[in-house]
Amino acid sequence: MVGTMALLPPFIRASRFSRMARTAAPHPGAWLPADDEVLLDVPDDRLGPALVAAGRGGYETAAELLRRTRERAEWEYRDRYVTRLASFALSRGEWFEEWRAAAPRDPDLVLLSAQLAVERAWPSPARAELLREVSPLITAAAQSDHRDPVPWRIALDHARGARAGHKYFGELWEAAVRRAPHHYGCHVAAKRYLAESWHGSHRECFDFADRAAQDAPADSLVQALPVRAAFAYLTDGCGPEVPRERLDAAADRAIALSARFPSMDPWPAEIRNLLAYVLARLDRRDDALVQLRLIGPYATSFPWGRLSDDPLGHFLAVREAVCSGGPVQRAGHPGNGHDDRAHPDDH
Repeated sequence: MVGTMALLPPFIRASRFSRMARTAAPHPGAWLPADDEVLLDVPDDRLGPALVAAGRGGYETAAELLRRTRERAEWEYRDRYVTRLASFALSRGEWFEEWRAAAPRDPDLVLLSAQLAVERAWPSPARAELLREVSPLITAAAQSDHRDPVPWRIALDHARGARAGHKYFGELWEAAVRRAPHHYGCHVAAKRYLAESWHGSHRECFDFADRAAQDAPADSLVQALPVRAAFAYLTDGCGPEVPRERLDAAADRAIALSARFPSMDPWPAEIRNLLAYVLARLDRRDDALVQLRLIGPYATSFPWGRLSDDPLGHFLAVREAVCSGGPVQRAGHPGNGHDDRAHPDDH
């Protein structure tokens, strides 16, 4: 029905909705996109053309995109775009190889090469050994632009995968926050390291996330760090209990952040998907429904891919449960997570 209604002129839609309002209260799922209209990991308007061009074998659009993020110091965008482009290059690498042949010292190519090398090494049983060979690439990326925190986020992920000691990791962390004290990617990488180093240490993760969020500006993505800690706790099933008030406070902080972004926008979609799941698990269904409406058609692999091999299907199942009042599906067959095959960008 939603898909058909979208094709009707506005005055017809308004008339029909008025008649419906007089006869019955709207279903909780009203004004949500139909299942077949929901898409997974839709790129924003800047990344989309770069991926399309790369799919056709051209690297120039991706190179221009990363160059602009560097020149404008758009570090959050740069981090996300590098990660998405590296994931794309894993399966469609012709454009990347052409770029490397044309401009091997391009600082943006060097950064992408470091991210791609970590991605390639991560699934291997010999991950730690392979990651040691990647270190020179990460060093070169860090030296390309001393302002850029993204190489340091890659270095933090690299250290986690290589099972580096706490002292070395702490040195990387200090270098990262000197460049960008509130860079979301570096904070997420540090939280992941903490979670894996002390499995079940959810209170410590919450302490770290809460301190970071309290110190960050209200519009910083770091405000979503506590809700990531809440997600890890709700899906882990080990460690000491975290008080309900702390889980609610994390969700409330993320709700305030979500409200700062436009509705149905791909950029904050991952945070909203994560928040919707946490709210559903906390049985805050009205709040979860608000986030589902803000999400619109933009489902994201995280967190659903952490819970199931079918992330889009899991999102739709939880969405239906929120709308119908049924039990929230917790997990299917996890496609990643704490096991050694986990993706470097898992929670």
